Amino acid sequence: MPKTARSMTLSLGIVAVALGMAYAPTPVAEQSITVLSGSELQEPLTQLEEKFEAAYPAIDVEIKIQGSRDIVNNYIDDQNDFTPTVLIPANGELLDELRDRWTAQSDKPVFYGEPQTIARTFLVSLAWPERGDRLFPSGTFDWDQVETALEQGQWGQIGGEDNWGSFDLVITDPSRSNSSQLALSLWSQNKTGSRSLTPTQLGTSDIADLFGLVKRSVYQPPRSTDILLQEFITRGPNEADIAFVYESIALYRWQQSAVTQNKAYQIYYLNPTIETASTAAIVTRDVNRATADAAQTFVDFLAAPEQQAVFVEFGFRPADASFDLTAVPNSPWSQNIPGAEIMAPSTVTAPDETTLSEIVRQWQRAQ
Repeated sequence: MPKTARSMTLSLGIVAVALGMAYAPTPVAEQSITVLSGSELQEPLTQLEEKFEAAYPAIDVEIKIQGSRDIVNNYIDDQNDFTPTVLIPANGELLDELRDRWTAQSDKPVFYGEPQTIARTFLVSLAWPERGDRLFPSGTFDWDQVETALEQGQWGQIGGEDNWGSFDLVITDPSRSNSSQLALSLWSQNKTGSRSLTPTQLGTSDIADLFGLVKRSVYQPPRSTDILLQEFITRGPNEADIAFVYESIALYRWQQSAVTQNKAYQIYYLNPTIETASTAAIVTRDVNRATADAAQTFVDFLAAPEQQAVFVEFGFRPADASFDLTAVPNSPWSQNIPGAEIMAPSTVTAPDETTLSEIVRQWQRAQ
């Protein structure tokens, strides 16, 4: 080949390579993010993690689980042996608390952007059917009836069968779990006749007596709500009569209770109750912008309608309250679960940070 032709071919080759490099997709740098969530989201997040990584192979997601109160405390005190990227406690108010505590010790923002609601649920009560029928003959939950049962101690003294033995309440550890904090808040509101609890109201002898009664009545409360429900199902009647959990896991584990105990529990909605919104926040400590962007991709993925439908299958209500719960295949709201209601129950505002802290303090002091 003549020299001129070879030069021309070489030049064209160089141009072709240059054009190819210019228009080829830019390789995405691999990122790893660690999502620290409350136990209530463990199963849907585990399923969605696999789905996300298939759609975004350059982003590796690791899911870790802690109690919601531990999520806040461990992050503030830097007690984790890993670096969280996204925090998703059971209640968005806990992120407000985290922000306040962080601001008190640092002038740097704690989050990249504003936290984003992922899924919603409500605090409910569970009881085994024959226990619930005796405890709540009207078919509706009653705080006073539960308190009377704790005071009497034995089913035979409150209209139940003598061979049912002791009345057994199951709650999580209020110093570590949000569900029992909310239960104690609602119980205290019923005691004081107030729909807006204050720390001052928690300082009365009536509340001290109530907390003491509850604390003496529960044995080794578990650290998280999902662990509590699994224990409730395993122990069954005579060892676990009533529990406070989130609607989401109550709906999701209902069939498990039917298999394990050859009977299924009944759901009782508290009136009023408290809505909790599992809320995702991307944290700043030791998280660079590129990693934060990868984390935002994951959060946006969770908020998309297709993934919101997965949360419904696990008993959660979507972030969008207008979402049709019955339109999702395998929706628990289409399974005739005793007590389950599609319409959202009446709610009161969740306690603020100061009130929740006072609930924990009063619990720790209770005798």
